[in-house]
Amino acid sequence: MDWFAQRLLIWFDEHGRKDLPWQIDPNPYRVWVSEIMLQQTQVTTVIPFYQRFITRFPTVHALATAELDEVLHHWSGLGYYARGRNLHKAARVIVADLNGAFPVGVEKLGKLPGIGRSTAGAIAAISQGRQAPILDGNVKRVLARFHMVPGYPGETQTLKALWQHSEKHTPDERVADYTQAIMDLGATVCTRQPSCTTCPLEARCEAHANDQTDQFPGRRPKKAKPSRRARMFLITDPQNACLLEQRPARGIWGGLWTPPERDPGYSVAQLCREFGIAEGDIEATRTAAQFRHTFTHFHLDIEPVYVQLKQAPSCVRDGARLLWYSPGTNTRVGLSAPAVRLLKSLSEFELT
Repeated sequence: MDWFAQRLLIWFDEHGRKDLPWQIDPNPYRVWVSEIMLQQTQVTTVIPFYQRFITRFPTVHALATAELDEVLHHWSGLGYYARGRNLHKAARVIVADLNGAFPVGVEKLGKLPGIGRSTAGAIAAISQGRQAPILDGNVKRVLARFHMVPGYPGETQTLKALWQHSEKHTPDERVADYTQAIMDLGATVCTRQPSCTTCPLEARCEAHANDQTDQFPGRRPKKAKPSRRARMFLITDPQNACLLEQRPARGIWGGLWTPPERDPGYSVAQLCREFGIAEGDIEATRTAAQFRHTFTHFHLDIEPVYVQLKQAPSCVRDGARLLWYSPGTNTRVGLSAPAVRLLKSLSEFELT
């Protein structure tokens, strides 16, 4: 075992996190769910989502037999919803094709939907005791600083170098503890503003020795995010049920329910014609100030348009992609973040 791994394990024994929910009975299913949730999401955010998810879907069989809508309902608010869809899809593969038994090893795990090399490594190391390197965001930061690896980690050569370092340092023994340790170090000590004096690797960290921890890892090349505009229509009946539309399985908010989204020039009259709503059925309408929802690659400026109906039109029924949703009920469907925000606003927004 090299110096890097030894120092990390000594630190982990004293300071590492050992009481996270997924560390209790770290079987492949529980570790898999946690690792998917932790992709691009902080531990403190994940914990309550994980606890609710595991309570409802305690086994891979429970997840595989659930409807996607309910899975996405338990994912609502966590973001990056493709993770939830892939989790459900992979569970069905495990149950249908593998008799409910998790694949063993990085290569086989990596064939499941939504599981990349690093996630497969974490599952294999933590739940199966396999010697498997990982390279999540925290680990990239630790290794980039320790070895002063130049370049942005998303670039091919930089990523290749980081994987080589990860492979070199991953030990054959205590691999589960080591894997948790290097993730913990990046999350709690070697953060964007590192606490170098408490770091077990300080003595040999090249970036620290050169007073350049703020330069590593390299920054993503700056690129202005484009923005686009849209309208979201909140059509409500006298009982305050709101008409929602299910998004296509692929693309933004895939499979989630949201108020009908249309182009910024789309009018209430056009929407009424689309849904077969007579203009005489409209009690009142009002447009609210737009707000911005930011994705990884672009901004979406949303203009809410509230449409209060005198009665629910007979021609607009619950169907394959339409649903009259009453906030506060037990209807379990996945809602986009803007949908959650706008549904909450219904009780505060008075139409005049």
